[in-house]
Amino acid sequence: MRPSTPARTGFDAGQLQHVLPEVSLTAFNVAATRAAETTRPDRLFADAYAAGFLAAAGTTGWAEPSSEQRRRRGLVDWITVRTRFLDDLLLEACMRGTRQVVILGAGLDARAFRLNWPDGLRLFELDMGGVLDFKQSVIQAEGWRPACIRAVVPVDLSEDWGPPLREAGLDEAAPVAFVAEGLLAYLSQEASDALVARAAAMSPSGSRFGLTLASSRRLKAWREAHLDASGGASDYVALWRSANAERAVAWLARFGWQAKVFDVGERSASYGRPLERQAAHVAPGAVQQAQGDEAAGGGPREHGARLVDAEHL
Repeated sequence: MRPSTPARTGFDAGQLQHVLPEVSLTAFNVAATRAAETTRPDRLFADAYAAGFLAAAGTTGWAEPSSEQRRRRGLVDWITVRTRFLDDLLLEACMRGTRQVVILGAGLDARAFRLNWPDGLRLFELDMGGVLDFKQSVIQAEGWRPACIRAVVPVDLSEDWGPPLREAGLDEAAPVAFVAEGLLAYLSQEASDALVARAAAMSPSGSRFGLTLASSRRLKAWREAHLDASGGASDYVALWRSANAERAVAWLARFGWQAKVFDVGERSASYGRPLERQAAHVAPGAVQQAQGDEAAGGGPREHGARLVDAEHL
C-alpha cells in the first residue's frame, strides 16, 4: 500500500505549517517513526500507510539537528512501543466482543486501515478539522479503503466532544475501546480530567481505555531549563501543558477506570526487543512490583512515561 509517488492532495510541507496547529505537526514525526519501523525485519508492527502521508506532505518528519539524536532515539522507542501496546490492547478488546473503537487525537493514525478488524467493527477518529482534512485528502488520492466502518469526527478535544461522537453513531449501550495516544500531555490537567470522565460516561462496564502518559520529570526539567517558556522549532516538550497525574492508577479510579500501568522498557523487553539503554534485564513480575510501588506512592512509574490499560467497572 505504500505509494511510489506523492499523492496529489493540494497540500505541501510549507502550507501545512500554516494550515495545521503546531501540535498537529507532531503527527508527522509519529508517522516517520512508524514508517521506519515498518521497514525493519524484526518490526513490532507494520504501518504501510505512514510513508504515504509523509510523501504527500513532502516531508520526512523529523527536523531535529544531529545534536538531538539521543533524545530522538528515546522518542522513537517510545512511539514504537506504545504503538504495539495499543494495537494489542484494541485487538484483545475485539476478541472479548468489543465492536467500537474511538481514537482520540487520531492525527495520521492508520489503524482503521492496517489492523485485522472483526466484521462490523466501527472506528471513530476524532481530531481537529485541519489534520483530518489533510489525512482524508491523502486517503482519497491513494484510494485506500478501511478494514472497518470508519467515521471521521472533527472536534476540539479540549471541549465537549461527546455530542459529535454520539451523532457520528457511537452506541453508548455497547462496549467501546478508547485510545488517547500521545495526546494528554498537550492538554491541561483540567482538560485531561474532563476527557477521561467523558469517556467513562460513554462506556458501559467492560469497556477499555488505552492511554499514554508523559514523564513529569521530563516536563519539570524542561521548565527549569526554559524559564521563558520558549523552545526550539522542533521542541515538542514546549507544547506540553501537563504530565498528567503522577499516580495514574488512583487518578483513573476516580472516574471508574481500573488501570494497569506499564513501563516502556518492560514492554519493549516483553516484545523481544530490550532497549539499548536498559541497564539490566527486566525480571518477571516487574509490572506487578511497579504497580505496587505506585500504589504505595513511590517507584519510577510515578514520574516516567507510562503506558496504561484501563477497564471501566
